[in-house]
Amino acid sequence: MKQVIIIAGFVLVLSGCISVSVPNSPDPRFYTLPAQAPRSFNEAGPKKMNIFPNTFISIGPVKIPQDQDRPQIVTLGKDKTLNLAQFDRWGEPLDLGISRLIREDLAVIMPQVKFILYPWNSALAVKYQVIIEIMQLDSELNGDMVLAAQWVITDTQSMKPVMVKKSQFRQAIVPQDYFGLAKALSAACASLSNDIAGALAELPASKTNP
Repeated sequence: MKQVIIIAGFVLVLSGCISVSVPNSPDPRFYTLPAQAPRSFNEAGPKKMNIFPNTFISIGPVKIPQDQDRPQIVTLGKDKTLNLAQFDRWGEPLDLGISRLIREDLAVIMPQVKFILYPWNSALAVKYQVIIEIMQLDSELNGDMVLAAQWVITDTQSMKPVMVKKSQFRQAIVPQDYFGLAKALSAACASLSNDIAGALAELPASKTNP
């Protein structure tokens, strides 16, 4: 009986040592894409706008590279290998975050147009849909971010593309950390939004939604 008590006591002491020696994992940090406050067409200067006010335009879906489709922030190492930040993560799915940010940017650039996210309510008379595929999204914390996208503007009534475009941007990561990476991606999305707005402004005029 005494031997059993001694063994039990040894187990308790050992378990206590193990619990003390194993450090607590750091809490994960979550990042969102901050808006860059792009200028509207009116603020940037007079530009011709063919599209009617109050036209509904849907943004999305946005497709991102498969290696970026994860909660962890992914960067490139010096040897071009992928680095997954275990404790630095996106606060929302990256594809949805990019969709949200581009919609917010476009709402500032073209305030007379009603931008909504895909999928939209079928009761809304959406005229155009902007579908975006991010072909490249490479980030080096000690360097730049490169974002390349192909995007299509589709007429939702005819279900035919009316414009197909490609955009590519290089953005410095400042500061050289994950917060700077989020800022760089937001700036690249703002530039992409400007390209999309310029294309939308050139579309043929359509009837105003009821």
